[in-house]
Amino acid sequence: MKSYAIFLLLAAAVPCHAQAQAQAPQTPMPGQILVTGTLADEAGKAAVLARLRELYGAERVVDQITIGNVAVPANWNAYVHKLIAPNLKLISRGQITVDGNNVSVRGEVANEAQRQQIASDIAISLNPTYIVNNGLRVRAAEAEQGLLDAALDKRIIEFDSGRATITSAGLAILDEMAAVMLKLRGRKVEVIGHTDDTGLRASNVALSQARAEAVRAYLAGKGIVVDSVLVSGQGPDRPVASNATADGRARNRRIEFRIAQ
Repeated sequence: MKSYAIFLLLAAAVPCHAQAQAQAPQTPMPGQILVTGTLADEAGKAAVLARLRELYGAERVVDQITIGNVAVPANWNAYVHKLIAPNLKLISRGQITVDGNNVSVRGEVANEAQRQQIASDIAISLNPTYIVNNGLRVRAAEAEQGLLDAALDKRIIEFDSGRATITSAGLAILDEMAAVMLKLRGRKVEVIGHTDDTGLRASNVALSQARAEAVRAYLAGKGIVVDSVLVSGQGPDRPVASNATADGRARNRRIEFRIAQ
């Protein structure tokens, strides 16, 4: 007899293609959860589908499970039930394959912490006879954003008061940012200027725009292609701290680097 096998395509953000060990699944529509494979009985099938529908919503789950003559590993249904856990919703464009005692999970997650946590949770939910293959990867944009965030490291790029002239301390930080941006291989980055709420809003928006443009000009001198840097000035509209204190106002006067979507 062939082994138990079940194959899920998880939370497809866009149509994706894959091959299963059991039967080849159809291409799911965006947002669908396609479940296919061979199970031993209707009770096991019903349990799997009920768990998926509870987690994702009945309208999203597409049933392609067949019933066949398959071997049943000890407590297999209970382990599969544990595998279908809420953290699977963190995976996009993914799949999880359970073939006997072999579990493989693939797809994209937002960061390395999620990648490791999901694999750890899967392993903990199973007994030692199961083999888990972690094929999860961090989405490119999130990984690249992480590089930018780590380089800036919550520091503030300083300017002369009321002007778009970058201070020497600010230039030193931009040197580090340029080194990271050169590694992004042409990925577009948005440089966003922000101010506190002191003074007129219109003046602050103009100042934040000018400061973002000053950053782009300096980065261009460090080898960053000008067209790969988008700039905008948000003025006082997106504070990250209270403007009621000097410290809060200082934190709001900042330059933000975001991977352009």
